[in-house]
Amino acid sequence: MIPYQLKKMRMRKLKKTKYNNLQWRSYADGKRLLLSRCTGFLQKNNNVDDKSRIVGFFNEQQPKSILTRDNERDPRFRRTETDFSNLYARDLLPAKNGEEYTMQFLLEVVDILTNYVRKTFDRSTKVLDFHHPHQLLEGMEGFNLELCDQPESLEQILVDCRDTLKYGVRTGHPRFFNQLSSGLDIIGLAGEWLTSTANTNMFTYEIAPVFVLMEQLTLKKMREIIGWPNGEGDGIFSPGGAISNMYSVMVARYKHYPEVKIKGMAAAPRLVLFTSEHSHYSIKKASAVLGFGTENLILLKTDERGRVIPADLEAKVIDAKQKGFVPMFVNATAGSTVYGAFDPINEIADICEKYNIWLHVDGAWGGGLLMSRKHRHKLNGVERANSVTWNPHKMMGVPLQCSAILVREKGLLQGCNSMCAGYLFQPDKQYDVTYDTGDKAIQCGRHVDIFKFWLMWKSKGTIGFEKHIDRCLELSEYLYHKIKNREGYEMVFQGEPQHTNVCFWYIPPSLRLLPDGEEKRQRLHKVAPKIKAMMMECGTTMVGYQPQGDKVNFFRMVVSNPAVTRSDIDFLIDEIERLGQDL
Repeated sequence: MIPYQLKKMRMRKLKKTKYNNLQWRSYADGKRLLLSRCTGFLQKNNNVDDKSRIVGFFNEQQPKSILTRDNERDPRFRRTETDFSNLYARDLLPAKNGEEYTMQFLLEVVDILTNYVRKTFDRSTKVLDFHHPHQLLEGMEGFNLELCDQPESLEQILVDCRDTLKYGVRTGHPRFFNQLSSGLDIIGLAGEWLTSTANTNMFTYEIAPVFVLMEQLTLKKMREIIGWPNGEGDGIFSPGGAISNMYSVMVARYKHYPEVKIKGMAAAPRLVLFTSEHSHYSIKKASAVLGFGTENLILLKTDERGRVIPADLEAKVIDAKQKGFVPMFVNATAGSTVYGAFDPINEIADICEKYNIWLHVDGAWGGGLLMSRKHRHKLNGVERANSVTWNPHKMMGVPLQCSAILVREKGLLQGCNSMCAGYLFQPDKQYDVTYDTGDKAIQCGRHVDIFKFWLMWKSKGTIGFEKHIDRCLELSEYLYHKIKNREGYEMVFQGEPQHTNVCFWYIPPSLRLLPDGEEKRQRLHKVAPKIKAMMMECGTTMVGYQPQGDKVNFFRMVVSNPAVTRSDIDFLIDEIERLGQDL
């Protein structure tokens, strides 16, 4: 063998030996390796759209047989065999000399997390490993939910971490279609890690300076996209769409009857609210929680596609006024939960302006379409709304939770909710106290929901969100055209879906020759729940079902996960037919 080949072989052997003998000698060494692994993983997988890249990254780094069960650890992140059975939380930082154990423990946690991420994008992995409540409560293979008086070892804590993920639902799986919120964005995940590490609160600039500025700039950008001049107005991130909708009712009441804040509902006449019979139940909940009473929430008729009929709104406004009530608030839905319907905002806005009624647009599900030049026309007129709910954690794929309430008139949120708590909102601070946003919120403590969203927007750009949304809507059109004339399927309503919601019945062979009537209705009502139960037992996929009005249970398929492909849609249909064939 020639000398230079011998030299190269020796160098490779030396490098391999050094790598295999690598030990965690210090806190600094551990920190560097942890940082490099995390950074490399995130940089290489900043686009969840490309499933092959993320799986490929892991496959490049390890033998195929390394991971056979969810509870096995990934040796790539283990450089010493630390015995965690004799270590406890008290041995970690801030304990004296706790740096090394802390890094080793965190490395194991990162191993659990990356293993989970890898499996989430692996279609051979189950969407869920279903167990009944009594089984999980009784304990599963060393996993016990009961709390104890004495501390448990870090070894048990790591088992608990793995098993909590193992027995949960992989909502980022490409075949999870059960909820409006799905997917697993790697940049969003990184943002959530760092948010938890910062562990701060959003009530004042002094405690969260960067996050407060991020929130203000992002909300302004969202208002610009809505179409409010120069992004003027106000807003805040809330714990979810239901709370954002409740904010809208509160602010509307404050705008018309500010004295209610001090004197209560007795200071106002009998106020009534209006919303679609297909709208989210949070509007009804807000009417109950805020003291209006559900009897004073008037439901509006919809057409066959689930869209509000404007003539019915005006007729009911006139009727309420004739009875001595005061119409105060109208909710227009942009993307209803079941049908994905978009109410005609412009026509509703005409009526609201005519009768001086606050117009709110609940765009929790459909607001993301504003990012798409192709689909934003479905929200035409949204710029005329007084307030808008927009949930980036739904159509835009931001990790839960991330919901914004946006208000066109500045100062109303502050006026409605401020209590001027002296221990937080001192007026004589050394900075501009208008950046203290906490008094606009109904909460005191408020989670940092902005960083993951801001980070994703930076990584994707507006154009990236647009591509994601357009792709999801293309997939829903693919499903619609695949089943609309297929034997054994019947659409709940005719025409292409407005959103990614595709609503349909699967009719098993045993029911196809039955004449329409009550017997067929009752039997068909049981089909979707039975198929869904079998799906969950098998763990292959998940899709939602529900009745609506006088319609028996039907499947509601939604797409918001950028990892979904046409093959996943095909798989869902094949699975429904496989499980439902003999019903």
